[in-house]
Amino acid sequence: MDITNSIFSIPVQDPKGIFSSVDLNWTKFGSADRYDDVAVIPYERVEEFIIGECSSVECPTQFHIERGRKRAKGSLQNKKYKNDEYLEYRMYWCSFGPENYGEGGDLLPSRRYRLNTRNRAPRPQSMRGCTCHFIVKQLYARPELAVIIYNDRRHVNKSGFVCHGPLDRDAIGPGAKKIPYICNEIQQQTMSMIYLGIPEENVLEKHIEGIQRYCGSNAKVDSLASQYVHKLGMIIKRSTHELDLDDKASVRLWVERNKKSVFVYQDASETDPFILGIQTEWQLQQMIRFGHRSLIAADSTFGIKKLKYPLCTLLVFDSRQHALPVAWIITRSIAKLDVSKWMKALVDRVIAVEPGWKVSGFLIDDAAAEIDPIRESFSCPVLFSLWRVRRSWLRNIVKKCGNMEVQREIFRRLGQVAYSIWNGVDSSIALNKFTQDFVDQTAFMRYFTATWVPKIEMWLSTMKSLPLASQEASGAIEAYHVKLKVKLYDDSHLGALQRVDWLVHKLTTELHSSYWLDRYADESDSFQNVKEEYVASTSWYRAMQIPDAAVILDDKDHLFAKVLSQKESSMTHLVWNPGSEFAFCDCEWSLQGNLCKHIIKVNMVCEKYQSHKNSMSFQSFREILANLYKKPMDGSISLDLSMAWTQQMLDQTQKLVELNNATDIGSVVNNLPLKWVAKKGRTFTGKPHATLAMPSNTENAPAPKKHRKRRRLSRLG
Repeated sequence: MDITNSIFSIPVQDPKGIFSSVDLNWTKFGSADRYDDVAVIPYERVEEFIIGECSSVECPTQFHIERGRKRAKGSLQNKKYKNDEYLEYRMYWCSFGPENYGEGGDLLPSRRYRLNTRNRAPRPQSMRGCTCHFIVKQLYARPELAVIIYNDRRHVNKSGFVCHGPLDRDAIGPGAKKIPYICNEIQQQTMSMIYLGIPEENVLEKHIEGIQRYCGSNAKVDSLASQYVHKLGMIIKRSTHELDLDDKASVRLWVERNKKSVFVYQDASETDPFILGIQTEWQLQQMIRFGHRSLIAADSTFGIKKLKYPLCTLLVFDSRQHALPVAWIITRSIAKLDVSKWMKALVDRVIAVEPGWKVSGFLIDDAAAEIDPIRESFSCPVLFSLWRVRRSWLRNIVKKCGNMEVQREIFRRLGQVAYSIWNGVDSSIALNKFTQDFVDQTAFMRYFTATWVPKIEMWLSTMKSLPLASQEASGAIEAYHVKLKVKLYDDSHLGALQRVDWLVHKLTTELHSSYWLDRYADESDSFQNVKEEYVASTSWYRAMQIPDAAVILDDKDHLFAKVLSQKESSMTHLVWNPGSEFAFCDCEWSLQGNLCKHIIKVNMVCEKYQSHKNSMSFQSFREILANLYKKPMDGSISLDLSMAWTQQMLDQTQKLVELNNATDIGSVVNNLPLKWVAKKGRTFTGKPHATLAMPSNTENAPAPKKHRKRRRLSRLG
């Protein structure tokens, strides 16, 4: 950032016609410790600049002179003066300020008493707390020039909210104070539909249906609802991620505005990295609901090559076993201390709401991830998901190898390298043989040698030491990753990828609204198109819709399987290396690197045949059980402890299977063993213990206070 200390080195600008601040190029003037945004224009053009500033479409206003000073010509003749000294000084303040600074604000120091507000703004009651103001100096050394110093260019109050104009949330039409009751659910539904681009007439129809549950049906309510939806749509369409021209300042302003949605924030410094943890109240509820006694997964290091800071998403599996984002962490640091910081802050936030909340397992997708902070913060086992390494290998094989037969064979052999960790084969020998056999595939081998060979031992070691997640979990995480990529890597926003405020805005508006509406559509059985798309959003669900009869296995060598298309009966898809996580399908979805429904369905069918090998997740599970069985010495306490752990795990697994298979929850409850408590506890539960006390005179004792609950109706702020 270039800062100048001479006002005369700043070029003079003279735009044609009426102009405003957006038509000027601003220069940093001052020192490294303190500087202002400055522009130099001819003094005779000041009036045209002020007219242009008043004519803003988003915030039309007037500016009044808040403070002014003058000097006589020649008064500084015998003194040493700075090059920015003024002949005339005027501070112009937006006429919608300052009086009220918003929530937690105060009066402007210069406004000691209430001024006559008549004709100060386009409407009465205009003291809205707007902080927009600028200074105009007529230069003492060159009176023909004026210096404009803009202190605050945005029309917001001290809390950072737009406080007047079309984007003002507190002025939705002339009946703003009489707007019908709108609960958070209706407001979120309306916002989500607008963010997703649903036509305004459909949004209005659903919005009116919602508020009629509280206010009944009448023309006035419908009219106000129409104003509300139209205004909210205009606010959303005109809203921008750039709260400030400087990205750091913009993020700080967003954090200040959205404290309830931030669980950790650390600005970048020489010693500390940038960390921003985002979790809305709805995401917190979903984390408590679906994460308790269940799994949490991490989609880590997203956008490491394109975004300014990589994005890590924590996911839970909802009632349909789809991955649901419940927290976003934006940071470049993977150091143990920094990971522990945001993990502990997140867990503390959840436990503050639900003290008994506990996770059963945490899925990671990066072999370089720090495991200790997960175990310390979540106190649960750590599992490893293969989806990221599988996707990376398959995408680059398809991209860098032109022959499909070669693609199939390379992917199969890489699968053998991964399976070798349980076959007693030295993985380094298998890897060397693989690189020798495909040395002619120069493009892929150049990528594989540079990217994977140096770290493949770490990945294979992690696969062997940690339990492996299932294909259903991997498919759900991958489905979220693909949706995130589609939402973020839009061509129209490629220029904003290096701004953190753009990423935050995109996550908390479009992506959040998409998942909120998915869950709402499923649970309320509304928005059928949205619900159908949400239900079929994972490859596992789509695989379940394929009948077993549509899968034809190769009986001879088990090299491939055919899957009949359900949409076009004449089309079949070929799946090579069936029964493996590294199966290869010729469908378009699989050739993009994704885990497709055909592979999952073929693997489901192969599980019924003993001739096919077990999945990597099952082999991992069997290996862990075998190690538990082999570890303790006969007659030792270690044997007792292992037996206790195994029995506990067996009991929990049996109860979970029984619960999933049951059609009536009552039959499961009736089979639970009775739990008796002590007689005293059963008799006196909820009653205070009797205490010995001297009899007292109760005639003059004050009557107990009657506590009365007040009903409060929420209103749109």
